[in-house]
Order: sequence, then structure tokens, then C-alpha cells
Amino acid sequence: MLKPGMFINDRYEIIDNVGSGGMADVYKAKDQRLNRFVAIKVLKPEYSSDKSFVNKFRGEAQSAAGLSHPNIVNVYDVGDDSGLHYIVMELVEGITLKRFIERKGKLEVKEAVGIAIQIAQGMEAAHDNRIIHRDIKPQNIIISRDGKVKVTDFGIAKATNSNTLTSNTMGSVHYLSPEQARGGYSDEKSDIYSLGVTIYEMLSGKVPFAGDNTVSVALLHIQGEAMPLRDLDPAIPVSVDKIVQKCMQKRPERRYHTALELINDLKKALTNPDGAYVQIPAFVANDSPTINISDDLGKIKNVAYLDEDIPNNPSNKVAEEEEEELDSVDSKMDKFVAIGSVVTIVVLLAAIILIVIWFINNNNNPKDDPNDNKPTDTVTVSPEPTEEPTPTEGTTLDTYIVPGVIGFTEADAEKAIKAKDPDADIFIYQDYSDEYEKGHVMKQYPDPDSEREKTSEVFLTISTGPKSFDLPNVYGMERDKADIKLDDYGLKVIHDFAPSDTVESGLVIETNPIRNSLVKKGDEIHVIISTGPAVKQVPVPDLLGATEANARQMLKDVGLDLGEISYEASSEYAEGLITYQSSTASELADLGSLIDVIISSGPPSNTNEETEDTETGGSGIIKYLGSVTIDDINPFDYIDDSEAEIEIEMEQDSWHYIIMTKRVLTAADFPRTIEDIEGEGTVDGIVQMKINGEDFVLPGETEPYTWIAKFEAVEE
Repeated sequence: MLKPGMFINDRYEIIDNVGSGGMADVYKAKDQRLNRFVAIKVLKPEYSSDKSFVNKFRGEAQSAAGLSHPNIVNVYDVGDDSGLHYIVMELVEGITLKRFIERKGKLEVKEAVGIAIQIAQGMEAAHDNRIIHRDIKPQNIIISRDGKVKVTDFGIAKATNSNTLTSNTMGSVHYLSPEQARGGYSDEKSDIYSLGVTIYEMLSGKVPFAGDNTVSVALLHIQGEAMPLRDLDPAIPVSVDKIVQKCMQKRPERRYHTALELINDLKKALTNPDGAYVQIPAFVANDSPTINISDDLGKIKNVAYLDEDIPNNPSNKVAEEEEEELDSVDSKMDKFVAIGSVVTIVVLLAAIILIVIWFINNNNNPKDDPNDNKPTDTVTVSPEPTEEPTPTEGTTLDTYIVPGVIGFTEADAEKAIKAKDPDADIFIYQDYSDEYEKGHVMKQYPDPDSEREKTSEVFLTISTGPKSFDLPNVYGMERDKADIKLDDYGLKVIHDFAPSDTVESGLVIETNPIRNSLVKKGDEIHVIISTGPAVKQVPVPDLLGATEANARQMLKDVGLDLGEISYEASSEYAEGLITYQSSTASELADLGSLIDVIISSGPPSNTNEETEDTETGGSGIIKYLGSVTIDDINPFDYIDDSEAEIEIEMEQDSWHYIIMTKRVLTAADFPRTIEDIEGEGTVDGIVQMKINGEDFVLPGETEPYTWIAKFEAVEE
């Protein structure tokens, strides 16, 4: 899993994970070269070493790269970086049509028809470029925030001039055309069938065919008839019902032949919903190759064991949510199939005759004839597990007791079975499990301790771990209700708290991961609970030199209040004026905070002396006053700040004085003179400055910069 901030190919910066599929993860990223946001589909590491997956992944890019249409997600780039295979695509902000249907239940007729027209326009562009999508379904349709519909995921698309005849089907079984379900020839009309199923789901809120497993659904596509839309909802116009019926005809030649024909009828349905212009031909000469379906139906029936016990095709390595894929195997063109079918029948008849003759001649020793060996080129699975055949008289079966391997790893299970029957045919399947760890056997057939003939089939279902699902939306819910809802899904809740100006205290602001993200049972979900509005902070006003009454009003105006008040003598501030505040001017403080202050009680009296006036014969008070002027340099020439908290202190005969308390000053406050400094005598005072609490030192110097304060005796 890639993390935000990581780069692919030194160009694409990962921003966030936006989704995950069976074999790839999708990320939002930023193309640093072109300065735009893109979506990057990255093949999962476990499939990067598998050439078939890599080729399929590259095939998706190659199929879509040549398509440029407003209703198709554009592909910009494809490549690999240190074994990481990726496709760069247009970023479409929105939701899938599947999720849109789930949220609304079912769509209004005009809305569904409008979406269908845009999907068909994207299909038409692909078909014009001889590309058959072969996996049209709501999960592969994205609706952007501005209502634009885009077709994506050309992962199993093929060119119409390539071999599109397959013996097995591909794509999601609920949207599969009959010819795909039986391994037939796929063309443009196969996409039209799938679109018909999609329209059916948009209008009814459900798929036309549903079953317990993929086999039953595939058979319904081949043999079943969907309930007409108007039987489900009489409000659906006749024309729309007819359009869907024509799209979903079992025989391809009875469907729309092109997406353009379908688009024209859909547009007519918007303006003339009750018109009788949709004609479904009773019979049209077959323009699609006919495939003998007996073998295909046999293959479908032969995997009926998938019901409950075997969820996926044997070679399928990926279990995707809400969709099941069947493997694709290339076949011959139809004329070769027809010829091959005749030849096969002749060969089978000859083989049956030979077997009967052999059986009659060798009934007493059947195992001595090498022709009795089991075929090795094909493996079939019976529709349901059946009892072992009872041997005829005189026949001895070589059997073994099947070991119990449930809970084993796949490798250990195969080893245990092979130890009992080295020639056992072991088939591996995958399914979700909340009980068994990923990679461990969750089901087996035959049952443990049962007796089976050697060389027979053994079916193992391997756990892929818990099934992923969309994280429920608990935004705005009360904390307890959100906990209960998430607990019902088997999720572990961790509470975090944060202030919010928009979400009431005690309600859920959001979750991490965000709502609708793919999660699994047992995952940890961080639920962020609102603590109410954040505490607001305001700058503290400058109270120095203000009276108590003025300071109280200044604080009240910004939402603060006056705290503890104390008194000290001051040589700088007159009696009754504030000389100190606990929070400096412009500092941020929470609303309602208290600011302590010191108020001047007048000048210090300990430096005053009573002396006799020899000239007048009287007596008076002598004190020493001094001053200092800072005009030789401007301290702001040596610092980066435009304003700073400055304090000035003086030392005189080992006495230290603060001659200017902390104040926020700027360069405009210099030159600056401080007068009427009360001292201990006429000895010069050494003056230093602190800027933001640090001694002011000139660059290249180690000692603080100083000024001289001059004093003289003054008689009051």
C-alpha cells in the first residue's frame, strides 16, 4: 500500500487512497510535471510477478489509451517503477453508478434514461474504435460531481478483430450476456445486453437475474426470462420497457445492432415515452456465429459445486466484492468449432464402441488394460459431490482415508493429502471468511476421514480473509449510537476528540478512514467526537502606563479581564499607572483569561537622603537621577523581526534595576532616551538591552552591547 507523499517514477506524488479492487489499488495523485491531479491504478504487489496479471493490466491501458471521448475515462500514461506497474488516468471526482443506485433505491425514468444515453455514447466511441468493453456494469460507471457519466475499467476489453470467442465467460455474472455465459462470440451486441441489464437495475433497483451462485445466475441469463419492468412498476413508460427488453434479447441478432440505434430510441423515449417505435424482430438471420452450447452448459453444470463450497473458478486468484469472474480461454472461430464438433462426435462414438468391445473381452481383469487410464488432458467437477461408484464384481478399488485439513495452510494441506494419495487431483478455490485466517483452508471435499478412491478429486477452499465492505456513515450521530452501529459490523472503535464550530458537542465529526472506505471485520476505526466550538484566542492589549480603570476597560473590550493587582515603587511610571502585565502586549490569550498587573506606588524612597542645606541653614532631600540615550545604533538593524519585546536594565555599584519593563517596540521607537532614572549615587550606570528575552549582542561579538547612564545629585 502506497502512502501519501510517496512518488512514482519521480513524477506522480501520492495524495490519498481512493479505492481498492481485486488486483489493483487506485490512488489520487498529483502529476508534478503537468501540475494536475490524476488517478493512478497500481497493480497489487502479489500479482506483479504473475505475467498473466501484468499482461491483463497492461491490456486495460492499451484498450482505453486510444479512446478519447467525454463519456470515457481518459488514460494518460502507463509504466512501471521498480516492479510497480501502474496506469495514469483522468481523475473523476464522484461515485460509481452502483453506489448511486444503492443510495437512491431506484432512479427516476428521465434520470435513468439520461445516464443510459451517456453510457451508450461512450460504448459507441469504443465500438467505433473496434473495442468491445465486455464488462459494462454499474460498478464500472462513474458519475462525476457535475453529472457527467464516464465509462471506465477496460480491463477485459478486446479489439473486435482479435479472437473474442471464448469457452468460458468473463466479467460480472449479473450483467453477462447469454453468449458470454456459455462461452460464445462476444461483439458490440454483448455490451448492449449488459447495458440493458444496467438500465433494468437503475429503474427497478435490482438485477433481473439473481441466484445463490454464479452458475445459477449464468444459467438464468441463458435460459430464464426477466420480469418486464412494467410488471414491477406500471409507471415506467412502454417505450422504455421495450428498449430494455430489446437490449436483453437472448439472441444477439434480435437486439440493437449498434449503440447508435439504442441512443436514438432512448432519445425518443424522453420526448415520446408512449410511442410504438421500438420493434423487436421475431426472427433475423443470424449474423453472430452459433456456438454448440452443450459442452458449455456441461461446463457450467460441472461447477455447480461452487454453491457454498466453491465460490470462484479454480484459476481465479482474485475475489472481488459484488462481482465474480470466470476465466477466459481462447477458442477457435465458429467454423472450426462446427467442424471440430463433428469430428469429436465421430471419435467419441468410435471410442465408445472400442470400450464396449474391450470391456466384454477383459471383464475379469479390468486394471491390466492400459486403455483404462483416466484422461489427463481435462478435469471435470460433478454438479454435486456424489458417492463413489460401487465396483463391479471382481474389481478391487485402491482407496485411502481423506485427512482433515481444515485450518491448515494451503501448502500444508496439499502435503497432507499427497502423503495419503500422491496422485490426488487437488483443486483450489477461494472465499471470504471471518473465522479462518487468510491463506488457510476453510472448507474441504471430500469430508475428513471419508474413504475415497485414489487419484480422485479433492476440493479445497482457501480463506481470503474477511470480506471488504463500505464503512457505514455515522457522521453527525451521537457517540453511543455510532458505536453500536459500527460494532454491529464487527469493527473496533477508537475514540478521538476535536473541537468543531459546526458539529454539536458529543456528535461524530468524521471517521478515519473516511465513510464509504473499504474496510473489513475487525478493522480499527477512529471516530472523531466533537467537543464543541474551539476556544477562541485574542491578542492582549498593551496596558503599560494605563490606569487600573482604563486597563480593565481595555481588557473587557477584547473578552479578557483584570486578574491579581499588586503595587511596587517605580522610577519610570507615575503613581497609579501600570508598570507590568503578566501577558505581554499582542500575545494570544484564551477568551476570559485573567491578566495580572503591577501598579506603581510612586518613586522608590530608599535612595533618598535627608541632608542639611548649609547655605540656607535648612534641610532637604537629595536623590540621584540619571539618563541614557540609545542613539548610536538601532537594534532592529540586527534582527529579522519588524517588532520585538524589549526590556532595558541597568547595573550601578552591583545594584540591578529594570529601567524599562518589557514593551513591544519597532524600529521607529529608536533613537530612544530614558530619563529620571533613580540611582544609588553619581557613579555611571551600565545599561544593557534584552530583545525577546535574549541579551542584545552585535554580530561577531560575544558580550552584550552596553550604554552608559550618567547620574547627578538633585535636591528636592
